[in-house]
Amino acid sequence: MTAVDRIRNVAIVAHIDHGKTTLIDSIFKAAHLFRDNARVEERVMDNNDLEKERGITIRAKHCAVTWNDMRINIVDTPGHADFSGEVERVLSMVDSVLLLVDANEGPMPQTRYVTMRALRLGMRPIVLVNKVDRPNARPKEALEKTFDLFVELGANDAQADFPVLYGSGLDGWFVRDLEKDARNSMDAVFETIAERVSPPKADLDAPFRMQVSTLEWSDYVGRIGCGRVQSGRLKRGQMFTRIVTRWKNYDRQEGDWEVVGSITERAEYLWRTEGLERVAVEEVSAGDIVSVAGPEEINIGDTFASPDISDAALAPLEIEEPTVSMLFLVNDGPFAGNAGRAATVRELRLRLDRELRTNVALRVEDVGRADGLKVSGRGELHLGILIEEMRREGMELCVSRPEVITHHDEVSGDLLEPMENLVIDVPDDYQGVVIEKLAQRKGEMLSMHNTGTGIVRMEFSIPTRGLIGYRTEFLTDTRGLGIMASRFVGYEPWRGEVVGRSRGSLVSMETGEATMYALESLQQRTVLFVGPMERVYTGMIVGENSRGEDLPCNPTKKKHVTNHRSSTKDSDAGLKVPRRMTLDQALEWIADDELVEVVPGAIRLRKAILDAEERKRDEKRRATLAAAGAR
Repeated sequence: MTAVDRIRNVAIVAHIDHGKTTLIDSIFKAAHLFRDNARVEERVMDNNDLEKERGITIRAKHCAVTWNDMRINIVDTPGHADFSGEVERVLSMVDSVLLLVDANEGPMPQTRYVTMRALRLGMRPIVLVNKVDRPNARPKEALEKTFDLFVELGANDAQADFPVLYGSGLDGWFVRDLEKDARNSMDAVFETIAERVSPPKADLDAPFRMQVSTLEWSDYVGRIGCGRVQSGRLKRGQMFTRIVTRWKNYDRQEGDWEVVGSITERAEYLWRTEGLERVAVEEVSAGDIVSVAGPEEINIGDTFASPDISDAALAPLEIEEPTVSMLFLVNDGPFAGNAGRAATVRELRLRLDRELRTNVALRVEDVGRADGLKVSGRGELHLGILIEEMRREGMELCVSRPEVITHHDEVSGDLLEPMENLVIDVPDDYQGVVIEKLAQRKGEMLSMHNTGTGIVRMEFSIPTRGLIGYRTEFLTDTRGLGIMASRFVGYEPWRGEVVGRSRGSLVSMETGEATMYALESLQQRTVLFVGPMERVYTGMIVGENSRGEDLPCNPTKKKHVTNHRSSTKDSDAGLKVPRRMTLDQALEWIADDELVEVVPGAIRLRKAILDAEERKRDEKRRATLAAAGAR
C-alpha cells in the first residue's frame, strides 16, 4: 500500500473537446505506463466504441500512474452537459482538479459549471491552457477570461491565486513560461500536482468509512461501488455496514436528509487501479480510490462503514434529475425483424433495467401503454447514446420525439420548464439569422462580444425545448461554421409556444421499392431521404416537403411502358443525393406525430399511425378534444 502522503487524487475537468482524454494519453506516455515499443491507441481512456467514434467521454473513468514514487489517481470526466452529473459525483473523490481551457475558445458553459462545483468544495484548481500551438490561439486572453470567471464565481484569494501551465496535450508538453521553458515534456504537470495538490485527509487508524461515488457492473460479481476511502482499512471478507440515505425534499437543502436503511454486508472483492487495469487486492486503506463488490444492492451515495461507528452516515450525493423524456416503443412496422431482433416490451424493459444498474441519471416509467415505456434522461444526447447502444446490440425499436419534463411551482402554481445557458460562436455575417431564429424559439440574449477575429460570441437564455430540432438548422444557417454549446441551469416559468419545424413530411402511400421515375418528379419540390431501389412502406417518411403541410406520395410509381417510341428523347435531369440523417438528427427533425424507427444498419422515419385514414380520424378526435378543453 502507498503511504497517504504519497497519494494525490485529481480530476480532469473541462468543456467538451478541450482535450481532457488526449491530455491523459500524454500523461501515460510521460509516466512510462506502456512499453516503449507498445502500440497504443489514441484516447486510450475512451474504451467504448461510441466514445471513440464521437470523440466524447460518456462516463467518468479512473486511472492511476506512478511518478517519483508518488501515486497519482486521475479521474477523466465527461465534458458534455448531458453527462455533467458524473462530474458532480466524482469531485467528492478528489482533492483538486486540472481545469483545461482551450487557448482559442476560452471558458465555455461547461467550464463555468465544473469550476463552480470545484470552488464550492473548497478546491484550488490548477489551470492548464491547452492547444496554445493552434492558429488563432490567444492564451493570454483565455487566461484573463478564466480569472474573471473565478472572480465571478466567488473564488477566495487562495483559489484565485491558481497555478497556470501552457501547452499542448496532443504533442505532450506543458510549461510554466511559454517564452523561456523548453517544450519537450510533461514534467511541469507532475511537479505542479505534487506541489499544489494536498495529500488526502485520511486517518489510517480510525474505523473504516467510504462513500460510493460511481457504479460499475460485472456479470460475475454484480454491482461494484467505487469511491475514496475516507478513513481506516478494509480487508477482503470483512463485514461492514451499508447505510442508505436520501434527501427529504426536492430542493435538497444542506443537512435536509435522512437515513432510510442500514444493512450488514461482506466485502467479497476489493480492487485498486494500476494504470488502466483494475487489480484485485486483499486490503484497501484510507486516501486511495478503490472498488468494492459484495452487496447485492449498491446505490450512488451509499456509505460503507465499520459497524463500530454509531454515526457513520454521510450526506447523499446529488443525482441529476432528468429534463427530457421520450417513448421507447415496439417496432410494429412492416419491415420489423428484417434487419435485427424486433424487441418486445418485456425485452425493452429487461434491457432498460440493465442500463439502470449503472446509468443513475436514467428514469424508466410505465405509462400504461401496451407497446412501450417512457424513458427520461438529461438530454437528447444522453438518450441518443442509449438508443445507439441498443441498436448495436441488434435490437429494433421505435422512439418518439424528445419532450421536456415540466414541474409546477409549489407556491405560485406556475408551470416551470428546464432552461439552458447557450453560448454561440459565429462569423459576423451570420449573427443576424441566428438571433432571429433563437428569438422565435423564446431565446433571450444575455451578452454579445466581438472577439476581433471575425467571430462573434453570443450568450442566450433559452428553454430546453427551444433547442430541440435547432442544431441541424443552426449548422445550415451558418454554413457549418458556427459552434454552439449549452448547459442546463434550472427551471423557470414557461415562456410560451415555440416555433417548431416549418416544413412538412413527404409520406409514402404505398409499400415497395422506390423507383427513379417517381423520385425524379418528387425531388423538384422536396428533399428526399431515400434513393432508388430502397424499400419503403405505407406511412414511411421519404422526404421533407417544401411547404408546411404533409404531402402523401407514391415513391414506388413506375413509368408506363408502351410499344411506341417517344418522338423526343426523354430528359434525364438525374437524381440528387438523398439526405441521410444520423440518429441525433432524426430525433431533432421528427414532429410529435412521428417516430424514428431504429434498426441495425438503418434509421427510418415514419408516422406513428401508418394508415392514412386512421391518421385523419385521430386528427379529428384530437381537434374535438382540444375544442372541448378550450370551452
